[in-house]
Amino acid sequence: MNKHHLTGKQRLFVLDTNVLMHDPSALFRFHEHHIFLPMIVIEELDKAKTGLSEVSRNVRQTSRFLDELITNVTSETLSDGIALHKDNLTKNEYSGRLFLQHQPPTKELPTHLPGNIADHSILQVTLDLCDRLPGYPITLVSKDINLRIKAAMLGIHAEDYYNDQVLDDIDMLFTGTHELPPDFWETHGKSLDSWSDKGRTFYKVNGPLVENWVPNQYVYTNDKEAPFEAIVRDTSEKDSAILEITQDYRSQNHAIWGVNARNREQNFALNLLMDPNIDFVSLQGAAGTGKTLLTLASAMMQTLELDRYREIIVTRVTVPIADDIGFLPGTEEEKMTPWMGALMDNLEVLTLSQTGGQWGHDATQDLLKNRIHIRSLNFMRGRTFLNKFIILDEAQNLTAKQMQTLVTRAGPGSKIVCMGNLAQIDTPYLTETNSGLTNIVDRFKSWQHSGHITLTRGERSRLADHAAQVL
Repeated sequence: MNKHHLTGKQRLFVLDTNVLMHDPSALFRFHEHHIFLPMIVIEELDKAKTGLSEVSRNVRQTSRFLDELITNVTSETLSDGIALHKDNLTKNEYSGRLFLQHQPPTKELPTHLPGNIADHSILQVTLDLCDRLPGYPITLVSKDINLRIKAAMLGIHAEDYYNDQVLDDIDMLFTGTHELPPDFWETHGKSLDSWSDKGRTFYKVNGPLVENWVPNQYVYTNDKEAPFEAIVRDTSEKDSAILEITQDYRSQNHAIWGVNARNREQNFALNLLMDPNIDFVSLQGAAGTGKTLLTLASAMMQTLELDRYREIIVTRVTVPIADDIGFLPGTEEEKMTPWMGALMDNLEVLTLSQTGGQWGHDATQDLLKNRIHIRSLNFMRGRTFLNKFIILDEAQNLTAKQMQTLVTRAGPGSKIVCMGNLAQIDTPYLTETNSGLTNIVDRFKSWQHSGHITLTRGERSRLADHAAQVL
């Protein structure tokens, strides 16, 4: 590779193996810029290609992309780079090219980086490129923080892989709620229409704030004398929206399986969970905000009493906090049981609230065993769930691809609820800005059959609430 291959304002990005393991399409994410793959990256991909994990599948997809790209490429043309705009791989025509390492580096590895380590080989290749292309912008892209630190110590410009990040700042994530200003009715109530339909109250409002609203977003006022809480039902007309007054599940007359909302956000969440016209609900919040309890209560109400769904499917990512406990005996459901402690704790609360004494409690337990099923994410591919209430716990530990795999399992009549806490991500290379939960909240926020609520107030206990704030 020579400098005459590089023109204009193009940059050269050296990709680490973990970038391609995380996102095979990263090969086509750099638009007009060039990509360089060291030989050690190909070697590491080859070692990781076997297996059924998401990483192994990504590695195999990367290898297929590379195989298609190098078709009809000769050793004489290899140094000129490989075009990254083949019609069978990407519809976009970018001027960037892919360069593969086809000769050993001449730059010696610094003495304070000894040993035959893959990361050090990538650093050596990058240093060699910097020597051969002085003054040209070269960047090492890696999701490994320590490799980026080593690169900085050697004077190499290194960056994280940003293309998979949905947001630049997690504080920009859609919360699902919007507080109305005190003068809202003065500015938006001049041509106000209202009507009732089957016991539900609707308003049609016009004004400048309306254009920023999305379907199933909750709007409210903090006026204690005349509180107002509503859900945005329709934003199809320009500069106008239809609002529906929310059900008040804080009232004992509107308890869901013995559970009442304790704050505004919980009330909004129950409105989403109990709405049969909403197929997808995402709940994000800290520990103790009631995500699991509210979801289970609404699932049991709609499955066992209202008969909207045939059964409840519960699943979660099996990422341990501490050392793994090893292989577990039993069926799929028995193997998943240790991961479902939160489910069992909340089921105990919900069943104890039922009347009928011990006999009624035992009868409820038997009924729940037949209607609530625990499933592993490892066996979700190819499945279709019909008329099921699907609960995905710990969704913050899923990648965007895994989230897509799960949500596309939903068949007619099914509802999916994703719960998670973005402050408790345990999966390597996932952050708050590229988590599958963040991705789906941002992508689904404008769909009329989905809703999202960020729960903010802890209701587990005063001890848990205080610990979440100060620790």
